[in-house]
Amino acid sequence: MSRINRLFQDKPVSVLNVYCTAGYPALHDTLPVMRALQEHGADLIELGMPYSDPLADGPVIQHSSSVALANGMTIRILFEQLRDFRNEIQVPVVLMGYMNPVLQYGFEQFCADAASVGVDGLILPDLPEFEFENEYGAIIKKYNLDFIFLVTPETSDERVRKLDSLSSGFLYAVSSSSTTGGDKSTTVSEDYLSRLKGLGLKNPVLVGFGIKDKISFDSVCKQAAGGIIGSAYIKALENSTDVNASTKSFLSSVLS
Repeated sequence: MSRINRLFQDKPVSVLNVYCTAGYPALHDTLPVMRALQEHGADLIELGMPYSDPLADGPVIQHSSSVALANGMTIRILFEQLRDFRNEIQVPVVLMGYMNPVLQYGFEQFCADAASVGVDGLILPDLPEFEFENEYGAIIKKYNLDFIFLVTPETSDERVRKLDSLSSGFLYAVSSSSTTGGDKSTTVSEDYLSRLKGLGLKNPVLVGFGIKDKISFDSVCKQAAGGIIGSAYIKALENSTDVNASTKSFLSSVLS
């Protein structure tokens, strides 16, 4: 059983997935941030691979990507940082990023290297369903990596079922058709989550975009397996001089 499947078997509700950007705030903060997340209550870590044109990311995560790239972060350096991370990190880890740098690295080489260091799954929002089915899905499966598709409130029931059938690990329910970290109301439509719940999906659902504090996290946990926090955590790290202390303070405010 994969780490992600085991997580949802052991903890079917209130799963907290926290997004962090590799190489942020400083190039070699990747592992200290992951350690702090595990220690202070994150159930799953979504590790962002910085990219210059991140379509789904709002200004906070875009800024963290720019900082990480300026720090010198690359996919190759990330895999070097992750080489022995399984000696200390037990929670599932998924890599989130975009196809362009992955294709430049070499798609199969990327999957092979991700699997060899102990990564559990991938989120690539700009990998089309057709290309997944006809080319890339087989490579991902070959290396026993989970792949997570995203759905939105506008995704039809038929398409939600299809993306759920292609996904493994969990299904990422985007709370609204916008970028991450928006300032508008972050109330997730209960009708939307209720609709997903009623579809009898094979994968647990985690809700992301706009989940930023205890209230929003607890709210989505009523109808889904858990929530994904990204921009709010990146903000908490922005001017941090102590990654561990900042992470402890932030996560305790969400989980208390």
